[in-house]
Amino acid sequence: MSTSVIEQKAVENVADPLQESSNSQCGGKDPAAACVPWPIPPPNPSPEVKYTKLFINNEWVDSEGGKTFPTKCPSTEKITADVSLASDADVDKAVQAAKRAFAAASWRRMDASDRGALMNKLADKIDENKYYLACLESMDSGKPYTHTFFMDTLGISKIIRYYAGWTDKIHGKTLPMDGEYLSYTKVLPLGVCGLIVPWNMPLISLAMKLGPALCCGNTVVVKPSEYTPLSTLFVASLAQEAGFPAGVINVVPGAGKTGAAIAAHKDVNKVSFTGSVKVGRLIEEAATKSNLKKVSLELSGNNPNIILPDADVDVAVEQAHQAVFMNQGQMCTAGSRTFVHEDIYEEFVAKSVARASRRVVTSPFELFCEQGPQISQDHFDRILNLIQTGIKEGAKLECGGYRHGEKGLYIQPTVFSDVKDHMTIAKEEIFGPVQCIFKFSTLNEVIQRANDTPYGLVAGVFTNDITTAFEVANELENGTVWINCFNAFAAQTPFGGCKISGKGKEMGKAAINEYSDTKTVTVKVPQLAKARPVAREYSSTSLHNDELSCQEPNAVNGI
Repeated sequence: MSTSVIEQKAVENVADPLQESSNSQCGGKDPAAACVPWPIPPPNPSPEVKYTKLFINNEWVDSEGGKTFPTKCPSTEKITADVSLASDADVDKAVQAAKRAFAAASWRRMDASDRGALMNKLADKIDENKYYLACLESMDSGKPYTHTFFMDTLGISKIIRYYAGWTDKIHGKTLPMDGEYLSYTKVLPLGVCGLIVPWNMPLISLAMKLGPALCCGNTVVVKPSEYTPLSTLFVASLAQEAGFPAGVINVVPGAGKTGAAIAAHKDVNKVSFTGSVKVGRLIEEAATKSNLKKVSLELSGNNPNIILPDADVDVAVEQAHQAVFMNQGQMCTAGSRTFVHEDIYEEFVAKSVARASRRVVTSPFELFCEQGPQISQDHFDRILNLIQTGIKEGAKLECGGYRHGEKGLYIQPTVFSDVKDHMTIAKEEIFGPVQCIFKFSTLNEVIQRANDTPYGLVAGVFTNDITTAFEVANELENGTVWINCFNAFAAQTPFGGCKISGKGKEMGKAAINEYSDTKTVTVKVPQLAKARPVAREYSSTSLHNDELSCQEPNAVNGI
């Protein structure tokens, strides 16, 4: 996958020693198979956990009463750290610190270009600590180290830099008005923003929220997931090193109760949440009952990926495979419903099964790892239960379907064929390494079936007919449609769903609207009356030249 945000490069500036991957380092993998073609430092599977406390007002503090919660490494199922658990009182402290920082001259009156320079400095700090951050993220989330090194850490710094460039380019407009008035608009920050970050993409999701929030001049209270708090806490330490004023960035780790406290707080003016539809509804309800705060929601998906008969089958198989199995299938954008035309269906299924069977499931710290563990025992159990439900309801299990190995929360890459639209695995978001392949006959049929879901996050279309591609893209009810690619994200492109998949946009210029408000200022300017064009009776289609002549007011109609 190669995009502006998620991008793999041949050369990286990383700490020595560099390790050129080779077949000997691929743990006995087939010598003919490609390993990792980049120079990459050997991973540290047990990086030191440096920060576990709350980060409030540029200080590391214990939670009220000293309460903590454990964070585990999914690949070993061992506790890696005890992290401070933010209470309602702790959330209030963080919000008040952010509120004071928003009012302070050191932030509110900072030149926009200086705010951009500060954000770029944070991105520099992230790049300087890329190796440690990648190891920390892999340990905490179970994501393959090659992904966190080349995708996640690169993604967060790229997004932060993108919005750093926007800081001094946000401006209002001068507007024409009838009468003797001058009107203009100002784009203003909202104030304190609550950012609730998910566990599946902690760094990327943090950047998607933090970037535009800071760009517009807001202050933030961030709640990372209780499953993956460590990378967010470390980024907060880098912001402190970069010189952000106290209270601008605050981090309060915790579970649902902590997020609820942010959503219901009357001094929080905006909440951005990424997660499930169920929790998204609770966030919206709390926002409405408190102070009608602005809300953006990036929620679940049950995304169609349509393979038309003229598509390159080999390319479509690989792209559809990555669309489903990337990040252990734990992606709201996963192309979980793969619709394949009947003319190429059997070939596509056979090649998809072969590809899934070759997928390397192992420790995320092995350089050749393609798939790591699921995030938690509960989620692991839920995926396996859904797989069994698929079998019971008549879908054909082509491969996988069970636990992989004896240790860690690993699941075999699983492929179902003969999946029907009414089946549970077709209707629910599995959020795991499970590919469901459907057969279709006509274009109208597959468009109707693809849209027959309450979700509307993303979709994919594979075809060599660009006219058909555009036709299908126009008809699909999704916030993003990818043609001959999947999960192609970029900082410049807006991302967000429709229907119950969410509201509002992240990334691109559109995200700036989510973290700002527009004020209109109108001034009466009597001086304009002296040279005002005189309007007389005229048709809706034409004016006479003499009726447009500028005259003194007392010369009109003999007055």
